[in-house]
Amino acid sequence: MSRRIGRFEGDRRVVLLLVLSGLLLAARTWLAQHPQHNPWAPLDLRDPVGWATASKLNALRDDVAECRAVLDRSAVAHDVLEPAGEGACRREDRTRLGDYPLSPSTPPVTCATAAGMFLWERDVLNPEAERMFGSKIEVIEHLGAYSCRRLYGRGSGAWSEHATANAIDIAGFVLADGTRISVLRDWDGDGDKAAFLRAARDGACSNFATVLSPDYNAAHADHFHFDMSARWNSVCR
Repeated sequence: MSRRIGRFEGDRRVVLLLVLSGLLLAARTWLAQHPQHNPWAPLDLRDPVGWATASKLNALRDDVAECRAVLDRSAVAHDVLEPAGEGACRREDRTRLGDYPLSPSTPPVTCATAAGMFLWERDVLNPEAERMFGSKIEVIEHLGAYSCRRLYGRGSGAWSEHATANAIDIAGFVLADGTRISVLRDWDGDGDKAAFLRAARDGACSNFATVLSPDYNAAHADHFHFDMSARWNSVCR
């Protein structure tokens, strides 16, 4: 009897190992087919946003060379500009997106911010604009990226992410059909424009470390603030 029980236990362990091996093989195959969920797969911005995308974007903040390799790998048009500035406002990483609908011009930002902007337009703005208005985004209006200043313009205290162009402020949108949507004018309300602005804000939270809107404070009544600070997903409001 004990010999039969021992053989049964041995057979059960073999079956369990075979099942586990099959599950591991299936998981590896699934991850290979879905690199956006695979934390070990190189980031490619052409892939859909997945479970691992946010952590990969966060890692780019401290690895400019890898970030630029990601833009190249993803066929994202961009220019790498020479460093500029001095002291705390020295900008070693100046990356400017090409063929991106910013107005009045496309300012250089950090590479990680550029990657977040690319995903935000593709995966949030255009789908939401088409869903709500039947028209794509033609222009994204901004208030600037670089400003050599401390937080809220104070003479002392922590430096703003704008001091190194690791942030950008977005004021509004113009659709291909001519529809204009303004953060200042359209945030308060219950129409499609207000709903679009909230979808744009909420969707940005997967692509940027910090997202601030008029819901945050009066200083942001007329724009969204996006940055790629070390405080990943510290604020999304």
